[in-house]
Amino acid sequence: MGETVGNLIGLNDEVIHPAATLAVEAHNSPSKQFLVKRIKIRHDLSSVVVFAFSGSMLPKDWSGQPTFAKTEIATGEFRSLTSLNDGGDAVVNGSFLRRFKDVIGNLSKAKELKEATEKKRQVVFAGYSSGGPIAILATLYFLEKQTPSPRCLTFGSPLVGDRIFGHALRREGWSDYFTHFVMKYDIIPRIMLSPSSTEHEQILDYFKSKFDRKNINPAPPSGFYLTVMGNASSVASYEACRLMGCRNPSLDIIKSFIELSPYRPSGTYVFCTGNGNLVVVKNPNAVLQILVHCAELGESNTAEVEKRSLDEHSAYLSELKDCLGMQAVVSLDGGLATATLNDLGLSPQAMLCLQAAEEFENRRSRNLENFREYLEKVEVELEKMRKYKENAQICRLGYYDSFKLQNEEDDFLANVSRLELAGIWDEIKEMLKEFELPDDFEKKREIIDLGTKYRRLVEPLDIANFYRHSKDKETGAYVIGGGPRPKRYRFIQRWLEHDEKKSFGSRSESLFWADVEQLGIDIKKKGYLQEIEEKIQQVERNLIAWIGDRSLDDDVLLENSTFVKWWRDLPPQHKPESDRIEKLIGEKEKAAGV
Repeated sequence: MGETVGNLIGLNDEVIHPAATLAVEAHNSPSKQFLVKRIKIRHDLSSVVVFAFSGSMLPKDWSGQPTFAKTEIATGEFRSLTSLNDGGDAVVNGSFLRRFKDVIGNLSKAKELKEATEKKRQVVFAGYSSGGPIAILATLYFLEKQTPSPRCLTFGSPLVGDRIFGHALRREGWSDYFTHFVMKYDIIPRIMLSPSSTEHEQILDYFKSKFDRKNINPAPPSGFYLTVMGNASSVASYEACRLMGCRNPSLDIIKSFIELSPYRPSGTYVFCTGNGNLVVVKNPNAVLQILVHCAELGESNTAEVEKRSLDEHSAYLSELKDCLGMQAVVSLDGGLATATLNDLGLSPQAMLCLQAAEEFENRRSRNLENFREYLEKVEVELEKMRKYKENAQICRLGYYDSFKLQNEEDDFLANVSRLELAGIWDEIKEMLKEFELPDDFEKKREIIDLGTKYRRLVEPLDIANFYRHSKDKETGAYVIGGGPRPKRYRFIQRWLEHDEKKSFGSRSESLFWADVEQLGIDIKKKGYLQEIEEKIQQVERNLIAWIGDRSLDDDVLLENSTFVKWWRDLPPQHKPESDRIEKLIGEKEKAAGV
């Protein structure tokens, strides 16, 4: 206790209620895509510009095919909404995404937005009900463009994206820009945890009639609550088991028969308890459990709870008017507060689920601390590799070729280090796959730099080992067609590309030797086809660029290296960069003392 909600979310309390009022007005103004209002802050004479988006209660604007209307978001507009581990893009509700695309053109050109940006005024995108998803996607759109960071406020918004969506927000450090207000029983924030159904249409038809004002008191639907919350409960139970480390095969069997909703909470949630208190939660796993468990029937009458779940969706303005500015706000992220959780009416089972969510976050933090030991091991093994590489150059043979020959004891020891490092990075890969490390792990500078150092130094040895044993005859090329290239190198490469805001696949300097080896094989099989010629030219361009920016070591230019021998055997007409590369080879030989 003791803080206002504005203090906890980093936004002035004077903004929240006017933003909610504008959001409700915009939702009920379908003829306009959005409304704009400038709100003056009294104590510091600054101002905030709020854009609130219209809503729709038409089923086609909420659901669609496939089930849950799930759509992988286009990474062109939202390049950050992807997993850097396995490369999968975030899933969002396709109907919400379509509505956003209908709006973004006019929003981007709005004079009020341009003026706010130029005058460095805080911009807030707000949405009530189905206007919420548009506000969320608009905020993300402008965060991607690195304009002055907008804020997002939603009130009774349905869920928009899946776990990768939320993970990406937290990885990029954007999660705190999103704040979602939710009433204790409001059905709309839970509706996307259940597949579209007749019950969905009944709920939407009810609100459409109410918001259209054609029927001020439409007859409320019945029988929907158990269906929606039953599906939501399945999602929460599945996630709780995952958090607790359950390995019950029956869970996967159930999941194979029942398609669970992919949607998960992201951002900061502010739960309105109904008695004047507000509960602020940032832990996404805890948010999911509260969303489901605080709306459980318990001993309440089903009909009464159904009615309340509909009524509360229209009660945000009155609830916030009573709560904002009061110091009756609790943040659960500093630990579970029993009195506040009692306000939410959580059962003992729900409390266990919340404890599991809290412990999961603590475990991730501990895993990061334990990772320091991995860092030390990696650095030790990489230093051995560096010395091995240095000694190979002294012997006038690059370490790639030395390792491929495996003539010396040092080559054997380098292979031991290669395997030690592979084990460490494969374990990290699995931890990331299971979200067992903090979301911002892949954005940490020291991790990106260490991973890049490892990839550039060690992957050439994996390639040497691959072609030394002619594994291409069994599995195909090391890279082409998704080849057998270890996933640990793929995701480490994506870290760097994402950090540099470059297209995925562009930072492939550690694959130089694979390109050279495969071209040598292809030339023997196919001759100098146009396709082969283009690849040779690309290898030449890559060599010059990568030697230039030092992402590729110049030991590839030693006279006895596989590359130089292969390149010099190429017919002159297939070497457009001949003069530049010969100059680089000469400079390397001179530096080496020849």
